[in-house]
Amino acid sequence: MSLPAAKAPASRGGDGFAGKVAVLIAILATIGTLFGFIGNSSYNEAALLKNSAAIDKTSAANAWNHYQAKSNKQNLAELATNLPGVDHVHYRAEVLRYQQEKDDIRVEAERWDASSAKFSEQSEEALHRHRQWSLASVAQQIAISLAAVALLARRTWLLGATVTVAVFGLVIGAFAWLHVEPTPLVAAPFVAALGAILCVELLKGLGRRARG
Repeated sequence: MSLPAAKAPASRGGDGFAGKVAVLIAILATIGTLFGFIGNSSYNEAALLKNSAAIDKTSAANAWNHYQAKSNKQNLAELATNLPGVDHVHYRAEVLRYQQEKDDIRVEAERWDASSAKFSEQSEEALHRHRQWSLASVAQQIAISLAAVALLARRTWLLGATVTVAVFGLVIGAFAWLHVEPTPLVAAPFVAALGAILCVELLKGLGRRARG
């Protein structure tokens, strides 16, 4: 009498749910890494722009100090024009020369001030984009955590929450890429979707309890 053949251990390779979640986690990890890299680049850009703003601000301060020195010399020359026994024509010419030099220095100082302000504004914009990229990356990390819990708990509704959070991160990343300021209402559809998923799962749980 032959013994029945022993069954081979079930392979996990045919687990479609686990395979899909694994692919989803890999995709989310790749997107999150990309968002983090772009966010770091934006931060470095903001730091460079802030440094340029500081350099131009220092140049503007030096120009204004030079302007003040010329003003002092002009005041002394004007005072000399009222003194007896001096060459009034010479000092009047000096007053005009200092005035012309002051005008040129003022134009230069204002140009440095405008350049510093422009660099500061660009730095703030880059820093804001960095915060957006960071938020998008964090959303992907949260989605990965939800996907891992869904894989362990075998809950399909958690996959819905995972996709919702991931899409929210993608939307924030798109706003950062397009240099657009998202409004608080952007999060409303995603919050509503998460709420709907939780409500449906809660109703299912209550229904199972009621039947039990």
